[in-house]
Amino acid sequence: MEDLLPPRSHGGIPVTGTTRRLTTAQALVAFLARQYTACDGVNHRLIAATWGIFGHGNVAGIGQALLESGPEVMPFHQGRNEQAMVHAAVGHARQSGRLSTHAVTTSIGPGATNLVTGAALATVNHLPVLLLPGDTFAGRPADPVLQQLEVPYAGDVSVNDCLRPVSRYFDRISRPEALIPAALNAMGVLTDPANTGAVTLALPQDVQAEAYDWPEEFFRERVWQVRAPAVDPEELAVAVRELRSARRPLIVAGGGVRHARAQDVLGAFAEDTGIPVASTQAGKGALPHDHPQDVGGVGHTGTAAADALARTADVVLGVGTRWTDFTTASATLFQNPDVRFLNLNVRPADAHKMGGHQLVGDARTGLAALRDALKGHRVPADHEAECARLKAAWEVRVSAAYAPASEDARPTQAQVLGVLDTLVTGDDILINAAGSLPGDLHKLWRTRSRDQYHVEYGYSCMGYEIPAAVGVALAAPGRPVWALVGDGTYLMNPTEIVTAVQENLPIKVVILQNHGYASIGGLSDAVGGERFGTAYRFRGPDGSFDGAALPVDLAANAASLGMRVLRAETVRDLREALAQARRSDVPTCVYVETETPDTVSGPPPAQAWWDVPVAETATRTSAVTAREEYERHVTARRRHL
Repeated sequence: MEDLLPPRSHGGIPVTGTTRRLTTAQALVAFLARQYTACDGVNHRLIAATWGIFGHGNVAGIGQALLESGPEVMPFHQGRNEQAMVHAAVGHARQSGRLSTHAVTTSIGPGATNLVTGAALATVNHLPVLLLPGDTFAGRPADPVLQQLEVPYAGDVSVNDCLRPVSRYFDRISRPEALIPAALNAMGVLTDPANTGAVTLALPQDVQAEAYDWPEEFFRERVWQVRAPAVDPEELAVAVRELRSARRPLIVAGGGVRHARAQDVLGAFAEDTGIPVASTQAGKGALPHDHPQDVGGVGHTGTAAADALARTADVVLGVGTRWTDFTTASATLFQNPDVRFLNLNVRPADAHKMGGHQLVGDARTGLAALRDALKGHRVPADHEAECARLKAAWEVRVSAAYAPASEDARPTQAQVLGVLDTLVTGDDILINAAGSLPGDLHKLWRTRSRDQYHVEYGYSCMGYEIPAAVGVALAAPGRPVWALVGDGTYLMNPTEIVTAVQENLPIKVVILQNHGYASIGGLSDAVGGERFGTAYRFRGPDGSFDGAALPVDLAANAASLGMRVLRAETVRDLREALAQARRSDVPTCVYVETETPDTVSGPPPAQAWWDVPVAETATRTSAVTAREEYERHVTARRRHL
């Protein structure tokens, strides 16, 4: 092409005329470095960094492009496990309010398929992440190539097609010029509050290295405004009438409150009207625990206060919630025969759930409109008094669960949380995802700030916590970041401890050793499974896993990966170890073997049911009894239409 401008340089790459000759990978890196989000008048870099593990499918493409561009154009983080890299990127995205995320590059084959779990987690939770897996040759110079999946009925299918159902947007870049519309579409999805999640651009390894004359316009700075659509006036009017007529209203705050940065307006709305606010796992922290209208978590892992109010509520305003089975106690929680639902949600697909009246729009703008329209309105005094009484009674139960019988005793899991509760401030961030901890945290944790409670429970993915802590620490430097894990979760994915050590990120990992899959073991007991296959023990004489506990030393493992390790045997030890960890400026692990709540005080039991089907026919007494209990509960289920 004719040169129209004198040569110049951009990121070490010469530029000539109105086009720039780059490989597809180089063009993608240069493009990503110039993408921004805008919210409340502030711009944020959309792709703040790229994670990568290199193989033959990306080393000469994306790897070379990252090297050539340099860290000033695109910072790079070295991962140890592809799934973990996605978790780290998702943790960063959530902590950044979905305004910034990371890209993740992998080779072809197992490196690419390892992305699937992380992609599912991102999409289920509506959190943006950009996935850049290598792919087999587009030009097919040899067929098959190393790690290629041969599909008899389709020559254009690769293992990357596994990512299609778990991605909000998927494209395979089979020609360099195809990157232009695909990259723009990808950014549009990443920044769409109603449709964000995992975005996959599969990159054949030959196309990554192929050069093309790219139009300069492709590399201009782009600012993607994060929309905050207002609700329809007629939908708003109906909702206002319903709330004015309600005698026992309840707000259920979901993750959309956090994503829309609606915490302040929610708090003001609740204060003005006196309507109590319960929270889902994703919404916990929308109000601080000591806010007068905050009644805690709702649903199967919720508080007695929130669940009692839900059972008798006549109007329920769901704000940014997907109404999952844990929130609705498998459709058994909202028992008032006349209950009506109002759903304020930016996603129409979620706004119609529970047979509710739709308020399609942004949580913050929608709540502000409701607040203005309901000015001067307040719930009946008896409802407000009942909320205060229930809240106070639950706080007594929390304190009892947190209180150790002795400073010299081995702590329960709830008491570990109680000790941590005495040490943290609003600066601390707690990360968890799976096992029995999400239930204890949802019921018991006293959230102090709007982003302290980071529990991934949309996908409840074991192994999320440690890599997510790395991503959160990168997004919130200087703040104490805690990854709370059981032994089962730790063994799933401890690899990014090495990354934390390499990057000198002082994350704090608390390992609770309870010798098995404690959460699923308890569930197994409840459904007649007798804890089969859930204990980490040697085989006994009959072949079952009921022998001595396995001599696995997870503290030694963490130390071998480079962490500072503090062991705690008693409550007193734990108090000192957690305090040291909080002060530490290096990655630090606190290892504690917990006492089971069967023998000492534990958390209050579930305050609402959860539907896990029980065997309809069985010979073992445990399963027969569990089925009888199941049939009793299932009669309370109702469909809200």
